[in-house]
Amino acid sequence: MTTTTGTGSGTSYGTDWGAWQRSWDRQQEWYMPDREERFRVMLDMVEALVGPEPRVLDLACGTGSITSRLFARFPNAVSTGVDLDPALLTIAEGTFEGDRRVTFVTADLTDPDWPTQLPYDAYDAVLTATALHWLHSEPLAALYGQVAELVRDGGVFMNADHMIDETTPRINAAERAHRHAGMEQAKANGIVDWAEWWQLAAQDPVLAAPTARRFEIYGEHADGDMPSPAWHARVLREKGFAEARPVWCSPSDTLLLAVK
Repeated sequence: MTTTTGTGSGTSYGTDWGAWQRSWDRQQEWYMPDREERFRVMLDMVEALVGPEPRVLDLACGTGSITSRLFARFPNAVSTGVDLDPALLTIAEGTFEGDRRVTFVTADLTDPDWPTQLPYDAYDAVLTATALHWLHSEPLAALYGQVAELVRDGGVFMNADHMIDETTPRINAAERAHRHAGMEQAKANGIVDWAEWWQLAAQDPVLAAPTARRFEIYGEHADGDMPSPAWHARVLREKGFAEARPVWCSPSDTLLLAVK
């Protein structure tokens, strides 16, 4: 097994896919300490609305974080993971190698034809987390229209992400200052942030090439518009969902649920 040592942590990474998954989780939890609570509520709503054996589209799946938790809770679920990031997909494919419940698809969500690459025409649930904030409002609205066509009648779409209400600037500023103070303390205690995590990936003999391709595709990290929960709910209804509203929120993030 090819490995390389993560700086400052003493942990070996490489083709130990479990180690890479854990390192990704820790890095993401630095930004979102309540990340697991979001996943729990997301799967609660999947079970409540479409049952314990869903066919799921893990949209912008990354390393397969949602799929991993989906299978742990619903062993008879089926998942399709879609992403464009070659490094994160390498980790996902390594993690789930041989698991016939999941299929991974490389696709650009801004390409109008990406749904044609999916193995199924319809899904019980389309789930995504901390991924679509890099899209600006117009392409995100177009994506929501495509998602509405993929969700079966009675099925669900859920997006857990940063959603900013610009009508509350003082609340937003106070929340951000408090959150970043906690993040700085955690950083001082040795947490690896997003940029450092990618530096580790670039040093790994297995992930170095897909990481280089990843930065050719995306460049440096950039955010989209991050509109409010009300915007998301309104657009989802306009695109074909019957109901849409938040079902969980933190001071900075929202889990928004739409039912077809």
